[in-house]
This record gives sequence, structure tokens and C-alpha cells, in this order.
Amino acid sequence: MKAARQTSDIMEKDIPHAEFAFLSACHTAVGGEKTPDEVIHLAAGLQFSGFKSVIGTLWVVEDAVAKHVVEAFYEKMFKDGVMDCTKAAWALNRANQRREDESAA
Repeated sequence: MKAARQTSDIMEKDIPHAEFAFLSACHTAVGGEKTPDEVIHLAAGLQFSGFKSVIGTLWVVEDAVAKHVVEAFYEKMFKDGVMDCTKAAWALNRANQRREDESAA
């Protein structure tokens, strides 16, 4: 299978059983340099292809910070031993709050 090279390639895929994607790299939820205001970015492309929940970043994030947030996020997502994609926003909020609390201490 040819690897997807552009967001449009991803959008053309049909992935009906895709549940969740966490994109922790920088700027995964913003347009490219030539189209910074474009609403179609990697995170949106994954949703168009069938992913029910996608988390991306709008800013530059340091690796250590991303690692901390992702670990805290998955602790909340799998709190009961089963991943529940409907808890993604709540889990991300809790992970960010934990990071802020630990930074303030």
C-alpha cells in the first residue's frame, strides 16, 4: 500500500472502525506554512477518514511536556481498564490540570 503523503490522501481513506488518535507532535491541528488558516490539517483529515476522536496540538510543545501530558491522559482514559473515547476531552483536561498543578508546586 502506498503511504499517505498529504492530508488529502488520508481523507480519501475509509477507516470505519477507527476510534481514537492522539497526535502529540507539534502543530498537528493547524494548517501548513502555505495555508496556515486552512481548516483541513492532519487531525481533521483523520476525522474525515473515520476516526471518532482525534487530539492534536495547535502549538509547539516540548518533548518532556508532551510525554507528561500523554502519560497523565492515558491514565485517565484507561482508569477503568477500558478505553472510552467519549472521555477524551475530559481526560485531556484532567491531564493538563495535573501538569499545571505540578508546575505550580
